[in-house]
Amino acid sequence: MSKISVLVVDDAAFIRDLVKKCLRNFFPGIRTEDAINGKKAQALLAREAFDLVLCDWEMPEMSGLELLTWCREQDHLKTMPFVMVTSRGDKENVVQAIQAGVSGYVSKPFTNEQLLTKVKQALNKVGKLDALMSGTAPKMNSAFGGDTLSALTGGKPVVVAPAPAAAPSRGLLNSPPVRAATAAPASGRGQGQLRLPSGIQQCVIKSLSIKEALLVVKRTDQLPQILDSAVLDLEQGENAETARLNGYLHAVVAHEPKPDSDWLQLTFRFVDQDAQKLDYISRLIARGTAQKHFIPGA
Repeated sequence: MSKISVLVVDDAAFIRDLVKKCLRNFFPGIRTEDAINGKKAQALLAREAFDLVLCDWEMPEMSGLELLTWCREQDHLKTMPFVMVTSRGDKENVVQAIQAGVSGYVSKPFTNEQLLTKVKQALNKVGKLDALMSGTAPKMNSAFGGDTLSALTGGKPVVVAPAPAAAPSRGLLNSPPVRAATAAPASGRGQGQLRLPSGIQQCVIKSLSIKEALLVVKRTDQLPQILDSAVLDLEQGENAETARLNGYLHAVVAHEPKPDSDWLQLTFRFVDQDAQKLDYISRLIARGTAQKHFIPGA
């Protein structure tokens, strides 16, 4: 059986590893390569043949859109399936990618099902789906990153434990101590929106560093999972510019010292290596974005 070759392009190693693991789990015969940005991918595409490219949009040196435009200018890459995998879900970005010749579009964060569906659709259009489906696994994993979680924890469920009291971390902008909350967090620049595979949750930024953000969210029936891929949307500045920060959940704990805590504390690790995003996070820290607290009496 001839192997299907897929090139995964993303500046975040965590995302590249999760995408490759998802593909290999469901398509055992697939061959995967990866590149850290558009420039590296361009070099690989110039010397190797690939059946599909799964590419992030925002990357240093060469963006996904620039790589897509270059591919469509090359005779041997004009018809190669190219799926954009990105947190840019705005209509204008989708239209821009379509005009550049994109084959499909997957918004971060996404489930395994969503990713695999786009892969199959893209390869079906060029008559390579049968080769891809030969010897596939009988079922898909339900959530993006869930298979990775199972592999790393031996299949044990994630236990949400009360957050221990700790001294302020060095290098973080820490908010004042927060006592048990019974109402929604106060509005303001310390709020954001967290996009998870299970849905969208409003959050409060408790502290912020160049590597991670400590978030507080309302507990729902479906608990966030450790290692879930996620996107943190933050609105800043007079023009209400939205920054989309890619990352994953490194830790999930109860915000209150009781088993029925109404609030969860999430450690959200950033994975972006894009210089503009790193600069943006630095500016947020300088402005003291995270220095917000809960309503009086909380």
